[in-house]
Amino acid sequence: MSQTTDVIIVGAGLSGLVAATELAAAGKSVIIVDQEPEQNLGAQAFWSLGGLFLIDSPEQRRMRIRDSFELARQDWFGSAGFDRPEDYWPRAWAEAYLAFAAGEKRDWLRAMGHRFFPVVGWAERGGWSATSHGNSVPRFHITWGTGPGVVEPFEKRAREAEQRGRIRFLWRHRVDRLIINNGAVTGIAGSVLEPSTTPRGAESSRSIIGEFELSAQAVIVASGGIGGDQDLVRKNWPARLGPAPKFMVSGVPKHVDGRMLAITEAAGGRIINRDRMWHYTEGLRNWNPVWENHGIRILPGPSSLWFDATGKRLSAPFFPGYDTLGTLQHILSTGHDYSWFILNQSIIRKEFALSGSEQNPDLTGRDWGLTARRGIGRRATAPVEAFKEKGEDFVVARSLEELVRGMNRIAENDLLKLDEIEREILARDGQMANPYAKDAQVMGIHNARRSLGDKLIRTARPHRILDPAHGPLIAVRLNILTRKTLGGLETDLSARVLGNDGQPVPGLYAVGEAAGFGGGGMHGYRALEGTFLGGCLFSGRVAGRAAAATLA
Repeated sequence: MSQTTDVIIVGAGLSGLVAATELAAAGKSVIIVDQEPEQNLGAQAFWSLGGLFLIDSPEQRRMRIRDSFELARQDWFGSAGFDRPEDYWPRAWAEAYLAFAAGEKRDWLRAMGHRFFPVVGWAERGGWSATSHGNSVPRFHITWGTGPGVVEPFEKRAREAEQRGRIRFLWRHRVDRLIINNGAVTGIAGSVLEPSTTPRGAESSRSIIGEFELSAQAVIVASGGIGGDQDLVRKNWPARLGPAPKFMVSGVPKHVDGRMLAITEAAGGRIINRDRMWHYTEGLRNWNPVWENHGIRILPGPSSLWFDATGKRLSAPFFPGYDTLGTLQHILSTGHDYSWFILNQSIIRKEFALSGSEQNPDLTGRDWGLTARRGIGRRATAPVEAFKEKGEDFVVARSLEELVRGMNRIAENDLLKLDEIEREILARDGQMANPYAKDAQVMGIHNARRSLGDKLIRTARPHRILDPAHGPLIAVRLNILTRKTLGGLETDLSARVLGNDGQPVPGLYAVGEAAGFGGGGMHGYRALEGTFLGGCLFSGRVAGRAAAATLA
């Protein structure tokens, strides 16, 4: 099969959909190819909580949050830590994205029907200094409808363009190579895979039933990162974070395999910052998995006590929700690849959210009644309670002795000592009698409750963990969870892929995670959260508009 179009997009995730709809709006014809079946439209964005990073938004101002472009830029660059010659384009993309997040991003989305949940969350709080990692203020805006609500406007636009003949989807088409003529990328060639009815995210067949070849004036790579291939994650694991974990749970499906990155590199594209990646420390083994080794991340509030595998409390600022990669490095320095939260029912009820559209049926289903129940009664949300009851990483007990015994049973060792853990919890509980304290985590709890959003729905009222009135006690084993690739194909501010000579590869663009969300790594070493989906939106828009402007 051989066909011709204006632009080919490899990948039907969020960045690919955005690029395609921008091109279609400009009157161009687009073919989107994807190796997965149609039920995976929207890719990883569909599974997400739908958090988006905005600066000085109406939602922030209504919650009395004082934000500014200057403060957000200080936070971003303090987190990114750009320090390499190849960070030239990532820096430029960071500047451009910050301007977008402080400017037209919200209005652009809103014009397409996108809406936000009114409470702004505070992710990646940092805990070091004002010029280092972390968000100084809450900036995590949850989409009303979560991940599907982010995908929805672009899916709608794409389907309308499909009806007009501007966009075609070719599902189960796996790219095996880029076609190059006279130094320019002029198309793709690959294998047609057998049809599949596997559910979204589940592993699909790789049986080949045919071949295809497509020609175009431009090809946009929107194929994602490497998080579904743990061998590849370990191969690129940075020594600065410590030894790669022997065991990890997978936060993305197996088809997020980095295959297209290698194909693009073979065609002359340059990959930079391979060692920059974003993996979480609060992973749970999903008791009801969609894909193999399926992991779910806890989005914690600040009150759970965090212990390493040997029972030592994590030091400041490695508290829940503060510094993802700093905590990851600290945990791996212990020689173990898991850690523990100890909390109680009052904390889990208010402070535990689970990342993912399927774990938040109230927000995903846009159900205000169900959402309002988050603040009522003693039970956590139904998905959290289901994990507490059925998840293999949870221990629930009426006494600390019983809790520690259960933790050792799950870990299949006797590393945790009751007297050591009890001493730490009692010392922490002794800090709760006053509205001030010397314990840095307790100070953080008081600080969090000065934020209206945290006080309403994300931070429990300060109390003693061992107070029976707040029981039962709960322990959660936390696993390392694979997720995002922060490096990727180097691109200029038009999303054109650059070669090893620093010049654009004619006809070749890259967007989303495949481009490190822009430039080959616009986050640098660390991310501020809410910036991954935003990077897909921004880079897809840039590529679509830039390609449309240059086509004959």
